Amino acid sequence: MSLQPDRLGAVTTHPRSPPRRTEEYEDLFAQAPVIFAALSGPSHLLQAANPAFFEAFGGGPAQTGTPIGELIPELGPQGVLGRLDAVYRTGTTFRARGARLVLGALGREREGFFDFTYEPRRDAMGEVDGVIVIAVDTTVHHHAQLLASEQRILLEQIARDAPLGSILTGMARAIEDLSPDLIVSVLLADPGGRQLRHGTGPSLPAFYNEAIDGIPIGADVGSCGTAAYLRVPVIATDIATDHRWEDYREVAERAGLAACWSTPILGTDGRLLGTFAMYHRAPKAPEEKDLALSAAFARIAALAIERHRALEAGRAAQEREREAREDLAFVLDASTAITREPHYADCLQRLARLTVPTLAPLCSVHVQEDGRTRRIAVAAASPAEEDLLASPVLAGQVDRAVARVLASGATETGHPAAPPGDRPGLPGVTGYVSVPLATLGRTFGVLTLLATDRPLDGHAVALAEELARRAASSADNAHQFSDRVQLARDLQAGLLPPQLPRIPGADLAAYYHPAGEGLEVGGDFYDVFPLPDDRWAFMIGDVCGRGALAANTTGMVRHTARAAARLLHDPADVVAAINDALTGSPLDEEHFVSLVYGELRHTGSHLALELIRAGHVPPLVRRADGTVEHLVQSGLLLGIGPEFHGASCRLDLAPGDSLVLVTDGITEARSATGEFFDEHRLTDALFALPGTTSGAAGLIEAVHAAVTAFAGRSTPDDQAALVLTAT
Repeated sequence: MSLQPDRLGAVTTHPRSPPRRTEEYEDLFAQAPVIFAALSGPSHLLQAANPAFFEAFGGGPAQTGTPIGELIPELGPQGVLGRLDAVYRTGTTFRARGARLVLGALGREREGFFDFTYEPRRDAMGEVDGVIVIAVDTTVHHHAQLLASEQRILLEQIARDAPLGSILTGMARAIEDLSPDLIVSVLLADPGGRQLRHGTGPSLPAFYNEAIDGIPIGADVGSCGTAAYLRVPVIATDIATDHRWEDYREVAERAGLAACWSTPILGTDGRLLGTFAMYHRAPKAPEEKDLALSAAFARIAALAIERHRALEAGRAAQEREREAREDLAFVLDASTAITREPHYADCLQRLARLTVPTLAPLCSVHVQEDGRTRRIAVAAASPAEEDLLASPVLAGQVDRAVARVLASGATETGHPAAPPGDRPGLPGVTGYVSVPLATLGRTFGVLTLLATDRPLDGHAVALAEELARRAASSADNAHQFSDRVQLARDLQAGLLPPQLPRIPGADLAAYYHPAGEGLEVGGDFYDVFPLPDDRWAFMIGDVCGRGALAANTTGMVRHTARAAARLLHDPADVVAAINDALTGSPLDEEHFVSLVYGELRHTGSHLALELIRAGHVPPLVRRADGTVEHLVQSGLLLGIGPEFHGASCRLDLAPGDSLVLVTDGITEARSATGEFFDEHRLTDALFALPGTTSGAAGLIEAVHAAVTAFAGRSTPDDQAALVLTAT
């Protein structure tokens, strides 16, 4: 409510008698929609008022001449009489917008909102002799604003995917706050469309909500069941006499409910979603505004319910997708584990172990070799199941099922309680499935799963069939796969020095971690080798790509460097020779190389280094005091042009100083959010180490730990590091 003081001129300029004034007031305001009252004297006698005044505040024309405080006593405690006194005393107009008044006797109160103007009335001498009150009833507008605000809040909650129960309960309480004589309930149609289930009814007794939870949808089933059945609003103005409430009349009476107006909640496709009900504690027919309110909130409830069901459907779809992904992950993980086994028998034993207990508590695998069938693998979830599987009776039954599957090449399932045809049930089990293991059109074995607590369902059978199909193929390919892994490991090992040499005055450590499973040769490499005149060469590099071509390029770089370094005494010349070898080879032009190559010698007091960088990650120098320096001199990548231009850098390492070389698999390792580990985090990892006690191995361990903590153990690129520490 806002107040605006404003002094106005007198509303009368000539003497007039009260009767004459009253006639003029009636002429001006009798039919006006605004509320008008003329109050006389300091006691504020009601001199004249229009019909709108009596409609808003009660009473009638016969009560003129009565002080307003006696006519409407509730105005006093709410400050109205004080306001009239102030206007009369000061002669200053006051305006109040949106003033709230509670009108009516105790127990029959009603809330109203008004825009008031309190204006002094003056006589011919200019003296205040009364107060004119002009007001506009804004209650409907105020309630409309509140209604719009509540609807906006509910729509925002729907948009935020708030829980359905919270939205419906908030809606019910909003309506009950707007219309205190109403009690709101929402029932939801069940998926089958046969019952209505509890949605919300915050102001209804718990026993009543329980009584109507699950009522059938049908004719003459209260207001809600009937509205849901007919798909139209149903109004029961008096529950005590309405025949549709016969089965629920007693519980409604216990709850103090006398009238109910129910509106069906329908989706955009016309599907029944539920019902929206408004109760009264006294028999009553709805007014036009009640029906409009019901329709408006039924639409909002429909939005909330449809949104909720869409989310639930989405979650169900996600759950099915999750289960499908889990099934696929199980099959893929199991297939991968089986494939990794190098021997035929190990593959099938792994198959048996992987199915228990995920698919069943008991498993056996039989194979046919040289015309004979033998059990090659077994697995059990517990010793009790293992003893059961060792039973000769059960073993015989399984053997006969296996023989049938080997002969037919088709999956066989059974249940002891109802064995198919002449096939006897298996003692001690509740169900079994025997799945063929076949490849290239030939069935060579059988996977048998046995359940001991519940029958095997179609889901378990389908997973068993898919796993058996993959396992059969893996059993044939096991040796080829293991040979490929071993070949890649052997070749990678041949591209790295078997062990780092001992260098006087220096402590060396290195680290190499291949990407993925290590099935292909990577392009990261490092090397340290002796040179004439007590010099040593060191290098670290990265070849673009993976596989045989990367291995060939790595070998070329290492061998060229070892050969050229013995003939050339300038690191820049050695790197130029490597570039010549790369650009003159028939290799793919995209297989370029980044490299740091350097040479060192021990002077007795320190290590003297000269190194050159060709497009590689900048080397770092960690001094004995913990400070870290970046060596930024750089030349172009090798293998992309016929000439190489780059400047070498001279560096002295005092005891405790370290040169740290890494490949971009470390600096470009990504976190779960996609951030790079980068050179700054590498610097921080080195700087955080205490003193000089770590040595080269300690620095390598710190780098590896920092990268693993940041990006995890799995990496999409090879990682290599080489550290030289002066001692």
